Amino acid sequence: MNIIGIIPARMASSRFPGKPLAKIQGIPMIGHVYYRSKMSGLLDEVYIATCDPEVMEYAKSIGAPAVMTSASHERASDRTAEAMQKIETEMGKKMDIVVMIQGDEPMIYPEMIDDAVRPMQQDPEILVVNLMSRLDTKEEHEDPNEVKVVVDQQGFALYFSREPIPSRKKGVEDVPMLKQVCIIPFRRDFLMQFNNLTPTPLEVIESVDMLRVLEHGYKVKMVMSDHRTYSVDTPEDMEYVNTCMKNDALIGKYKF
Repeated sequence: MNIIGIIPARMASSRFPGKPLAKIQGIPMIGHVYYRSKMSGLLDEVYIATCDPEVMEYAKSIGAPAVMTSASHERASDRTAEAMQKIETEMGKKMDIVVMIQGDEPMIYPEMIDDAVRPMQQDPEILVVNLMSRLDTKEEHEDPNEVKVVVDQQGFALYFSREPIPSRKKGVEDVPMLKQVCIIPFRRDFLMQFNNLTPTPLEVIESVDMLRVLEHGYKVKMVMSDHRTYSVDTPEDMEYVNTCMKNDALIGKYKF
């Protein structure tokens, strides 16, 4: 199978402008995501997709394949799809699976990517996969920057929300507090189909793209990850992640 990773990145983040090139332990955040993704055993290649010359220049400086995309994209999946089509044209072949790896996940582990892809290798009916991990505290469960998910008994998503779901207000002590981790493998054709689906009411209300999949009647396979990672949405998140990565074991394995 032809499997690639694409890291969509743009400088104009509303909550944290310039986020891709903000440094963590002396390395721009997009660099951490790239180097760590490259360690995956299942990806043929990893690309950075951006509309910003600064990000493109940084990618070139570290030897990362990069694709310039339109500045009009509002969603990461649109940027990923455009980059994929340009890569396919250049390579002269179509991809089978495209892994969208969010550029604000500097603490990802390469085995997380492998874990997300394997269900698609094993079951041709699975169109899209998301990772999920446990939330440790009630504060995280109530944080609107963390996208929460509830799943059925077969591990498919029932609902995503920025609200704390399921509810803890009925006195149940052992409430499963799970968050979405934005490493998202798509089957190639379903990525194109997804981007052509009409945006849906719950997707807009929650600001969670995967709700479009559910509202149109498709399934999202969820895969548990035991790794503790933190996405960077704000400068405060950056400070916290910078501290967390002070003794990160993978940094020493980056191939500069």
